[in-house]
Amino acid sequence: MTAPVMVSFQVLCRLCVFALNKPVYHGGVISACGLKTSTVNHSEGHPDPVSVVTYEQLKAMLANHSVQLFDVRNPDEFQAGRIPDSVNIPLGQLEESLKLPPQQFQQQFEVKAPRKEDDDIVFHCRSGKRSLTALEIAHRLGFSKARHYAGRYIDWEEREKK
Repeated sequence: MTAPVMVSFQVLCRLCVFALNKPVYHGGVISACGLKTSTVNHSEGHPDPVSVVTYEQLKAMLANHSVQLFDVRNPDEFQAGRIPDSVNIPLGQLEESLKLPPQQFQQQFEVKAPRKEDDDIVFHCRSGKRSLTALEIAHRLGFSKARHYAGRYIDWEEREKK
């Protein structure tokens, strides 16, 4: 590389780092250095209270069969223990899976495909971090009523032992 090209590349990298540290908000979308992500109204890593499902709410939803519960842990974690009626879609496959045509989703996961307008979609994981990411992905894809089980699998397991 010639010196002018190298300088331009270094300047570009610095501008990109600066932009990533100074995101710009555009009505629900954060843009930084060409990257865009939706916002889920988090404060210190916690979702908007409207997006949270409690243990008691989840128990009632499961009892009434009124929940599409997606476990975004890895398959080995899911096999080691799971919330009844949950469907395992590892976080790394979630976006691709939510974009599948309904028949293909149903064939792959053996449950009906969630629809963007559904208000019974709930994500959960072991400690809450992956399900928050899942919630962000779902919201960005238009599943605006999707929610997050705040109790986490760890909490579920403890409460169910009592």
